[in-house]
Amino acid sequence: TTTCPASFVQRAGIAALKGPQEHVKKMVEEYDRRRKYIVNRLNEIAGVHCTMPKGAFYVFPRFSSLKMPSFEISIKLLEEEGVCTTPGSVFGECGEGHIRLSYATSFETIVEAMERIKGFVEKYSNI
Repeated sequence: TTTCPASFVQRAGIAALKGPQEHVKKMVEEYDRRRKYIVNRLNEIAGVHCTMPKGAFYVFPRFSSLKMPSFEISIKLLEEEGVCTTPGSVFGECGEGHIRLSYATSFETIVEAMERIKGFVEKYSNI
């Protein structure tokens, strides 16, 4: 409904909170592994700076070596490298020069995406 979750969803939520929590700990550990990996790999790329996020499952790196708008970075990454991102400019003026990446995907996909982003930055830096 538009005013609250349906009653069966509320009951499912209670069951999720009261049930076994081992899977939650494992998932938190896995997201932490992905987060640390993506931030470290981005910071290894010359002209890219990424702070460690404290919530959600997104990073918001700045691409200072690329002299193109964030929208263009996102489009080129998608078209040329097959990496889907969100341009930082959609989050306001201060987001220009950044892109948003999600690490809510497999670790293997993140590893591949970091290789593609590294090659992309090397190709377009200071052009």
